[in-house]
Amino acid sequence: MATPDCCDIHAHFIPPSLVEDLRKGSAVDGLQLENRGGEPWVLHRQGPSYPLSPELHDLEARMALMDRLGIDVAVVSVSPTLLFYWLDSSAAADWARQVNNDIARLVAAAGGRVVGVATLPMQDADASVAEAERATSELGLRGVQMGPMILDRTLDDDAYFPVLSTLERLDVPMIMHPYFVGAGNRPGLDKFYLTNLVGHPYQTAVGASRLIMSGVLDRLPSLRPVLVHGGGYLPYQIGRLDHGNAVRPEAKACQQRPSSYLRRFVFDTLAHSPAALQYLIDLVGSDRVAYGTDFPYDMGGGSAAEHLGGVEVDEVAARRIRGGNTAELFGIA
Repeated sequence: MATPDCCDIHAHFIPPSLVEDLRKGSAVDGLQLENRGGEPWVLHRQGPSYPLSPELHDLEARMALMDRLGIDVAVVSVSPTLLFYWLDSSAAADWARQVNNDIARLVAAAGGRVVGVATLPMQDADASVAEAERATSELGLRGVQMGPMILDRTLDDDAYFPVLSTLERLDVPMIMHPYFVGAGNRPGLDKFYLTNLVGHPYQTAVGASRLIMSGVLDRLPSLRPVLVHGGGYLPYQIGRLDHGNAVRPEAKACQQRPSSYLRRFVFDTLAHSPAALQYLIDLVGSDRVAYGTDFPYDMGGGSAAEHLGGVEVDEVAARRIRGGNTAELFGIA
């Protein structure tokens, strides 16, 4: 079978089993449904809310959206609002199994058009290792999504090294996706949707910078991290990390200049700016950038042609970005 022309590396879903629980009023973590203008919205007890669009949980609606955008295959992960790192360990493990079972069923029903990515109960490293192994070996999921931070702890914390080393051993990509489900501990982000507009790229930049600066990427040379939203702020301030590494003793834990690690990551195209995307491609190479939509959320982007509009790349590079890089990373034929 030929490699698909267009692959979306960054798309989300809500487990159908959760939708059933929402409709029954018995959803995890106090989630509720509210009718707004005749449309159902998901409400978190911490404050965030968003439409329960059919594309989030209904396969037929998702396929129709993919067809409209010319997407052959989508890499699908759970909505990052549902990572639930604040649940107790037992509830978190149960939740991860529920999500991963649902996404495996979605993959099985999608006729090869969906690649599934697992979630892990990162509150418990041992449970996360076990679930990563189950999700990949038993369910056939091809990657893992996790936040750049687990509540107030970052992924370079020694507690998470067994999880990251397991992902390296399993040889599956790790999508780092930011999340905010309440802005009480993020001063200045409480208004204007800044938790998403500013908080998401900030959280990604912090998480990726710590993987670099701590030496975790040196210790795990085959780990394959993916950064969404164009890598957050990291690519655009990498020179600052290089300078700090040169002049500050506490910034010398990594073995090489920080900028030399950029090609360890794959970055999606969701920069919302042709100039920013052009800079990213020129910085890391067209083989490290992959089309990603964040659909079906409102901060998502359009078709691959729209993403690459105004960006100067040759057809070989465009093919890589449009689908080839994602197909190679996730083993999509």
